[in-house]
Amino acid sequence: MRPTSIIRFEQLFLTSLAIGIINVILTWDTTMAAIQADPNSAALGPNFAYITTAIGFGINLLLWYLAARKAVGAVKWILLVLMVIGVLALPSSFAILPPLNLAIALALTVMQAIAVYMLFRPDSKRWFAGEKDVDLEKTFE
Repeated sequence: MRPTSIIRFEQLFLTSLAIGIINVILTWDTTMAAIQADPNSAALGPNFAYITTAIGFGINLLLWYLAARKAVGAVKWILLVLMVIGVLALPSSFAILPPLNLAIALALTVMQAIAVYMLFRPDSKRWFAGEKDVDLEKTFE
């Protein structure tokens, strides 16, 4: 049985990915315009944006699977580092994103931070240590 914190991680992380997909759709025209305006990016072609977006979401799905389903402990540290990088990059978005997209980015950052926090709770630590039958009473010690 998976612990409560792992289930909450999964719910928050997958919801943030779904909202991220919606955000990509909402900002796609702006992204493509920025790529075409930069000669270095334009040389890569329009498919570059599709490929990098798909790879990004694919990596996130792989990390979710390894953490929530396979209990690979190193993944929680990878997700923590990626979240910190995202938080550090967020201020640069303030000047370039429209208000709606900025609000979405902030909401996603908060959701991802809470999701990553769930990976470091006591019941999650036991999950990553290989204790698959987690005592639910010890979850919120």
